[in-house]
Amino acid sequence: MIVAGSHSQVLATALAEETGRRLAGVEFERFPDGEGIVRVDEVGESAIVVASTVSDRAHVELLQLQDAVREAGATQVTTVIPYMGYARQDHAFAAGEPVSARAMARAISTGTDRVLTVNPHESAICDYFDVPATAVDAAHRLAGPLPDDLTNPLFVAPDEGAVDAAESVAAGYGRGETDYFEKTRRSGSDVEITPSDAAVADRDVVVVDDIVATGTTMSESVAVLQDGDARRVYVACVHPLLARNAYLRLTRAGVESIHGTDTLEHPVSEVSAAPAIAAEL
Repeated sequence: MIVAGSHSQVLATALAEETGRRLAGVEFERFPDGEGIVRVDEVGESAIVVASTVSDRAHVELLQLQDAVREAGATQVTTVIPYMGYARQDHAFAAGEPVSARAMARAISTGTDRVLTVNPHESAICDYFDVPATAVDAAHRLAGPLPDDLTNPLFVAPDEGAVDAAESVAAGYGRGETDYFEKTRRSGSDVEITPSDAAVADRDVVVVDDIVATGTTMSESVAVLQDGDARRVYVACVHPLLARNAYLRLTRAGVESIHGTDTLEHPVSEVSAAPAIAAEL
């Protein structure tokens, strides 16, 4: 039985269709003091909890769902985290700061037998869980909505850390080169993008990243590509967080289209990660 978190209803439904499993009934409520409560129907002996942790509340909701399915009779629990919040805090950036990804992983581990998480910021995050954890690659599925007639395509990552995602999309597309920019982050919203060595003039370029949050890095990358006379520029991201004015920022930057997966529910989430997840279940 598949149990959907409140932020992953679309993906959970797609995963149920992909695997032939049934969806459990789930109710979400909130007490007057602000505390949340979940209720699940009978789930049988095996439950797959699918819940993106997009906020602190979503993290608590996931822990509650894990506990609820145990109370409902599940003896085997698999937790699918399509998008794992706090994953970018994968080490202590300053003295006295927590490794938040580790703290979250340890908490999640207490209520499950296995974890699948889609394209975490660093695959090494899986080592923080106290149960078997697998990083699922769904980036290749982002090739699907791209035009079939890309001209001499180049798949470029905004930094070296996203090269694997760019290579995955290129492999899914079936042709094209990959490259990456050098990125220096000066603050949470201030980044400096250094052009890659690849020639982009008269080429269609797909900028690929695991997550687009504020759109700052992506818009800087698009500007560099346009300065290099790229023919058309597309954006593909696994996790389309697109906070605040990110969508507007990228649209104003001149991208042809933005494509994301349903690890996060957003209007651009036209690609489902369900087949990639189902292959690992």
